[in-house]
Amino acid sequence: MTVADVANPFEWPIRVYYEDTDAQGVVFYANYFRFMERARTEWLRALGVDQVAMMERDRRIFVVTETSAEFLASARFNDQIIVTAGLSELTRATFNIEQNIYLDNPERKLLLRSHVRAALLNADTMRPVRVPASIFEETKQ
Repeated sequence: MTVADVANPFEWPIRVYYEDTDAQGVVFYANYFRFMERARTEWLRALGVDQVAMMERDRRIFVVTETSAEFLASARFNDQIIVTAGLSELTRATFNIEQNIYLDNPERKLLLRSHVRAALLNADTMRPVRVPASIFEETKQ
């Protein structure tokens, strides 16, 4: 069993600020990737992963290697949104994360559907290293 798998994803609330929007008053498409990065960082933090210590002590870093996004609807200034992150697959040196963004309202309208692949690298050589499955264990919460 894993924490925040796709059936029970981690959720992070975000308020849309004016700076997140374009001239038409909707969230600029690239900012959705920023929102997803924040949710992934908070998800890892909730799992007990200290990325600064991991980099300084273990010389390991996470990098995004692939992403896809399907934009279904737009968020606007002052909307409250929910960004999710859930582990969908763990391989030797990569892990796949399903991320969705919802409008935080009673209907919980899906705004964006995304898949992200991340890898664990040696910070000195920038070569892949094995992702410890223990990162995603429930006992880390």
